Amino acid sequence: MKHDAIVVGGGFAGLAAATYLARARRKVCVIDTGRPRNRFASASHGFLGQDGEDPHQILAAAREQLLAYTTVQMLGAEASEAQVHDDRFSVLMASGESIESSKLILAFGLRDELPNIAGLQERWGKTVLHCPYCHGIEFSDRELGVLYHALMSVHQAYLVAEWGPTTLYLDGAVLDEADALKLAARGVKVEPSRVRRLVGDGLALSAIELDDGRRSAIDALYISPQSRLASPLAHQLGVEIEDGPLGPLIRTDADKMTCIPGLYAAGDIARAPHSISWAVADGVTAGTSAHRALVFG
Repeated sequence: MKHDAIVVGGGFAGLAAATYLARARRKVCVIDTGRPRNRFASASHGFLGQDGEDPHQILAAAREQLLAYTTVQMLGAEASEAQVHDDRFSVLMASGESIESSKLILAFGLRDELPNIAGLQERWGKTVLHCPYCHGIEFSDRELGVLYHALMSVHQAYLVAEWGPTTLYLDGAVLDEADALKLAARGVKVEPSRVRRLVGDGLALSAIELDDGRRSAIDALYISPQSRLASPLAHQLGVEIEDGPLGPLIRTDADKMTCIPGLYAAGDIARAPHSISWAVADGVTAGTSAHRALVFG
């Protein structure tokens, strides 16, 4: 089956790209696994006109609106392989079905790699969080913590302190003296002991239990986890991948095109930092850029 464009990933970036291609009356197919990166959160914040809304419902409405365009096809599937030959792209799905297109947009997102600490995984997106802009004001002036996981954690602790009293839990890491002085001037406490587990009723968070048995009161814990590309397609196609602050990123130009003509990347896989607003904007850029390339060659 041939299309003008294939979009791999039906999250915010992918649906935005597909919408603009559909509005240009182009045949577009969206392949999506139904596992968006922010599926663990019950509310998203900061997206204009949708502040506090359930991200699953936002995506559901976007899919319904996209399918109203007669040139759109959506496949609930996993894209397992992609190739480019003679300026055309082919995508093979795990089911064995194969589709082709003139342009290909990668928007499959990232997967976060969380540290193995008891009680952390199940609280991810609820009381264990990544972005204070997205989930900060809801915990204003309560006991906040940052778990040291990478060099970015010091920067994160300095920032999170804007929302309330903050402790940086080093979990056995060693803090640079200059960073220690900077955090102290900001009023951020530093706890050097290793973290044993998170404690709280249900998904709430009330304390961090340390290796020496002490418990430190806390209401929300922030972490900057390492991430990885959620699909092998970028590596298969041979795009340029660079080291981002927290993991690999696909290198693109201002039009969101990769080093391979006709191949675009949008959303969290092609930028840092991340948010729904940025993902949508990058999707619009990729979609309109792909359309112009179809028109002008």
